[in-house]
Amino acid sequence: MLISDAKALQAAYLDACEEELQAFKPGNVSVHSEGHDMSVADFRRSAEASAPYLCDPALGLGERIYHAIRATREAVGCNTNLGIVLLAAPLILACELGEKDYSLRENLGRVLSSTSREDASWVFRAICLASPGGLGRVQDHDVSGEARVTLLEAMEAASDRDMIAFQYASDYATVFEMAIPSYHTSFSRWRDGRWAAVAVFAKLLRQIPDSHIGRKFGDRFTGMVSDRMARIDEALSRLERPELLLEFLREADAEFKSAGINPGTTADLTVTCLLAVRLQSLVDARAA
Repeated sequence: MLISDAKALQAAYLDACEEELQAFKPGNVSVHSEGHDMSVADFRRSAEASAPYLCDPALGLGERIYHAIRATREAVGCNTNLGIVLLAAPLILACELGEKDYSLRENLGRVLSSTSREDASWVFRAICLASPGGLGRVQDHDVSGEARVTLLEAMEAASDRDMIAFQYASDYATVFEMAIPSYHTSFSRWRDGRWAAVAVFAKLLRQIPDSHIGRKFGDRFTGMVSDRMARIDEALSRLERPELLLEFLREADAEFKSAGINPGTTADLTVTCLLAVRLQSLVDARAA
């Protein structure tokens, strides 16, 4: 089974990006609260600019990532979606592969294990172009140098310090084993994808230090952020009407943004969860 309908894949990607913007995630840009010198419009333009390249069957993995980031820079002039693009591209390729004897995650593993040094070169260029804050330099496989390993090998080397790299090294363990089950549990209770996305975000950020925060602040805010998210996570597990939590979300959002805290990696993982749910629906529909 081959899923090659680029329009359906683009729609799934754009829908996932929009639903994440509709979710009130403290510290992040959303329809509820902008910040960090970025707007909702910036993220929407970024999604629209990157979608055609992420879903272009003529491009390889690294090329898709690079051209999606180049288009984003041309559209908004800043780094709004590097993490999203890095995580979305392999998933979309896995959905295109879509062989019936393998699950979406198994096909994802096949995509990741087949990455090349050329993919790494394209991705290194994309990362340099996006210029994410706090990236710095490392001794092995620095993105400002020439790629000497495959993309998967480069990600494996960074997996102990970056959650996006860890996803590559683990066939997206955080997404498939934590985020997606949380989404389905929450969606079955509330029938609202926006609040299910909030639940995913809170659960992830409660348990996993955010790489973007860590690059900027080290572990300075790790305990505080985890504590706030634990309160949100626990409240959401009890509430039949999650909107009752809005005031506390506003307070946490203001607190984070006043300190310059932006859990960007956790937001990227949330978008990835929402995308994976939609891609699985496409796979299921084609199999029916």
